[in-house]
Amino acid sequence: MIKIGLFLVFLLFVPTIVKGECTCDSEDEEHNKSEALKYKIVAIASIMVAGAIGVGLPVLGKVIPSLEPEKDIFFVIKAFAAGVILSTAFIHVLPDAFESLTSPCLNEDPWGKFPFTGFVAMVSAIGTLMIDCFATSYYSNRRKKEVSADGNGDGDEEKSMEVHGDVHTHATHGHSHSVVDSNPSQLLRHRVIAQVLELGIVAHSLIIGISLGASQSSKTIKPLIVALTFHQFFEGMGLGGCICQTKFKTKAMVIMGLFFSLTTPLGIAIGIGISEGYNENSPTALIVEGIFDAASAGILIYMSLVDLLAADFMHPKVQANGKLQFGVNIFLLLGAACMSILAKWA
Repeated sequence: MIKIGLFLVFLLFVPTIVKGECTCDSEDEEHNKSEALKYKIVAIASIMVAGAIGVGLPVLGKVIPSLEPEKDIFFVIKAFAAGVILSTAFIHVLPDAFESLTSPCLNEDPWGKFPFTGFVAMVSAIGTLMIDCFATSYYSNRRKKEVSADGNGDGDEEKSMEVHGDVHTHATHGHSHSVVDSNPSQLLRHRVIAQVLELGIVAHSLIIGISLGASQSSKTIKPLIVALTFHQFFEGMGLGGCICQTKFKTKAMVIMGLFFSLTTPLGIAIGIGISEGYNENSPTALIVEGIFDAASAGILIYMSLVDLLAADFMHPKVQANGKLQFGVNIFLLLGAACMSILAKWA
């Protein structure tokens, strides 16, 4: 009887204990701000360098012939990077969005009565499809009109390609040699893909940077430095693979690479600046982070499946080569596995 009574008392206190552990206030954990700031500075340097190396590696195809976009190794690298991006969306970004938008710190009405995370991700993916379609159609039609207006001459065709592609051609013995793809519309697709993909990655990178910069716990920051360094490196490889297919001038490629490399460090700097008054459990912070993460997840899922994996896996070169087909499948799984493992720490 005594045992039953003690058990009933225990059952009465369990909800109280659970409720006490769930709080929307900032954690009262002791923080060493000066030590945390040192780790944040290390994080800025480490993540920036890793991102720059990752996004720069695929661009080396300009100086290393084996890494050119039409080589077998490039398809393998892109499959690995696409696996990283897909895993980033499903394993890192989407769960964070669910956690933020289903937090008990938000009002039950409306946040608890509608699956906003899935809705925002879906709308984001549909919006990406529309932007992808309209942008490609717009630039393709504009190019056709200008080529038609120029008289469809060989010299005018090259001139039009340079205007839209920012690529160089040179004449040798009366013949023109261009470094652009044989299909100009495909080149436009690559450019739209690279820019939209960078938008999705940058939105998420800024959020994780702010979260790290606002944290005052060195115990939380230390494992995040390693995890996010690898995260940015692999993600940079995926973005770099798309950028190098755009055939932009070197200056444009460098700007896109720098924009990616500096986004997370910028987020960390913003987080440091607002860390005194920042409460990650406040309704405003949760809603903003959740919506941004859900939107980023939708963009990354669409881009990785439709514009990266589907396009490359159905490429005639991959379809005609059994060994290459096996390789891209293995490296897709390897990329997804590497990024999934990092979810243990970040």
